[in-house]
Amino acid sequence: MRFQEHYFFLCRVKLDAKGPQDVEIIAKAETSVDFPAIYEQYEELKSIAYNEDGLYSIVRANEIIVLVRTPVNPKEAKIRAYDEAVPNLITNLQHRVMQKKDADAKRILKEVHDIEEL
Repeated sequence: MRFQEHYFFLCRVKLDAKGPQDVEIIAKAETSVDFPAIYEQYEELKSIAYNEDGLYSIVRANEIIVLVRTPVNPKEAKIRAYDEAVPNLITNLQHRVMQKKDADAKRILKEVHDIEEL
């Protein structure tokens, strides 16, 4: 078995992301010493999606923040982050269409995810 070094990548996926190429890598933890700072930044970036009781909801997010652990390859980190974010992207967009009648969210669902909303 061949050993591969793994790192944590903090990634931002915008609601209109069409694929891994649209994922932004914000930070990378290269050592275990770096991880607490990356995790703190992850929690801070997600904070917009918390309500007054401290409960997180993906439907309140303006972007999906993902923390992935993968080998040093940033391309792989972007792929994993996008794959992890897609269900949350769809949920968020569907909520915006149903609750706010958001035409832009409806367009993104159709063009990017091939989902027709009511």
